[in-house]
Amino acid sequence: MLSEQSAATVRATLPAVGAAIGEITERFYARLFAAHPGLLRDLFNRGNQASGAQKQALAGSIATFATHLLQHPDTRPDAMLGRIAHKHASLGVTPEQYDVVHEHLFAAIAEVLGEAVTPEVAAAWTEVYWLMANALTAIEKRLYEESGSQVRRPWEVVERVEETADVVTFRLRPADGGPVRDFRAGQYVSVQAELPDGARQIRQYSLSGAPGESVRQFSVKRVSGDGATPDGEVSNHLHAHVRAGDVLDLSEPYGDLVLDSDAETPLLLASAGIGVTPMVAMLADLAATGHQGPVTVVHGDRSPADHALRADHETYAGKLPEASVHFFYERDAEPGTRTGLADLTGIAVRPGTRAYLCGPLPFMRAVRAQLIEQGVAPADIHYEVFGPDLWLARG
Repeated sequence: MLSEQSAATVRATLPAVGAAIGEITERFYARLFAAHPGLLRDLFNRGNQASGAQKQALAGSIATFATHLLQHPDTRPDAMLGRIAHKHASLGVTPEQYDVVHEHLFAAIAEVLGEAVTPEVAAAWTEVYWLMANALTAIEKRLYEESGSQVRRPWEVVERVEETADVVTFRLRPADGGPVRDFRAGQYVSVQAELPDGARQIRQYSLSGAPGESVRQFSVKRVSGDGATPDGEVSNHLHAHVRAGDVLDLSEPYGDLVLDSDAETPLLLASAGIGVTPMVAMLADLAATGHQGPVTVVHGDRSPADHALRADHETYAGKLPEASVHFFYERDAEPGTRTGLADLTGIAVRPGTRAYLCGPLPFMRAVRAQLIEQGVAPADIHYEVFGPDLWLARG
């Protein structure tokens, strides 16, 4: 994929670029938003920019892509590209925006590395960038064609359900009375909300209802800042202001954390906190399609009272003939549940298991490590993160 001359140059300069990638992405976003303030206002997550999470994710994806080109020159990291493309498609990213990113990213590289960016170095890294950008553009084009749309449309809230003190479920139907396209369990939608300052910020929320319903359902956890990160702008706005009768703009469903198994495949669905949302949709789908294989359900939460969608979690699992359910709570554990963090110790993992994970990164890292120790192939472990994918950024 990468020309021999460029590969040699990238290999020689990757350590320097990698060491400076944090500063490069910092300057890139500063330049980008100075030139195009509307992107920060209405496209990029202002909370992730403030916390630095988006910068880490961008740095991780660039470094991972370049490293893959050098180590596996005849392949490309399709799993990573697919994950990014789904997020981009849900946001409505266009091919023209890749030109804008290229302009400001390479200006930032030149600012940080100075004279080290010779014409040969610039040409090599430009080749890396466009290999990644063109691959993403092609995937996003296909996703838009499959969804039939590149834009969001208005949906009316028909019901608001208070799941816990910090989680609300919204059920919506198309405001124009149009059809509701089906989705695959595990997918998410982008929700655009107009905030008090006029910004139209976008966030992704997993669909927590059953596929095939005539409404869209997603559940939102109120995000509270911890000093290092700010309060969630959109989640707090939705909790405080959105009621039945209000209208929100939603994208079509996207996301690659979707069930891919036959009726006999052993499955493990592990979640923590609000990561329960795609797992409930998966369990609903498995129950509706008559899955016969073993299904192991693992969930960790602060307490039973904090466990959103718990009734659905239990009900759908109870409809499966070979389901085992393991709930872990840090406090107030009840009979039949466990005290502490979610842990696979003592839980049988069947040979040939396909695993699906959703929750905080430390939780998913720990569960993934335990699954691999028990013989599950890394290729059979799939995950979803809310927000920037920091798995890549942190190694």
